[in-house]
Amino acid sequence: MLPLSLLNAAQNKPMLVELKNGETLNGHLVNCDNFMNITLREVYQTSSEGERFWKLKECYVRGSTIKYLRVPDQLLDEVQVEQFHAREMQRGGRGGQRGGRGAPQRGRGGGGGGGRGMGPGRGGRARGRGRGA
Repeated sequence: MLPLSLLNAAQNKPMLVELKNGETLNGHLVNCDNFMNITLREVYQTSSEGERFWKLKECYVRGSTIKYLRVPDQLLDEVQVEQFHAREMQRGGRGGQRGGRGAPQRGRGGGGGGGRGMGPGRGGRARGRGRGA
């Protein structure tokens, strides 16, 4: 299961976030991006010692400061079922073809080099030589 697909499915759901500095945030996920930066609303923040608490209307958390996220177990089950159905739909829509990425290709332009040869490039130098050579 991909973490970002789980986070996208967790929008408007309660979530616990523990930061690397030991603080915890309990709130509802509003938004997330590809860097796992998240926005929470109705947040209860707890200090790393567990002695102080704050209530915040909204909080932005940078993804690199997150130690772990906890989402409801029911959400995990829902996302697994959705991904299973999506995989089944892809298999059924292929028409039984195998291969894909990494499969050998024949014909023109199939080498991943974009149809370019191994000869000298734009600068007129042979491949593999450094600047000044």
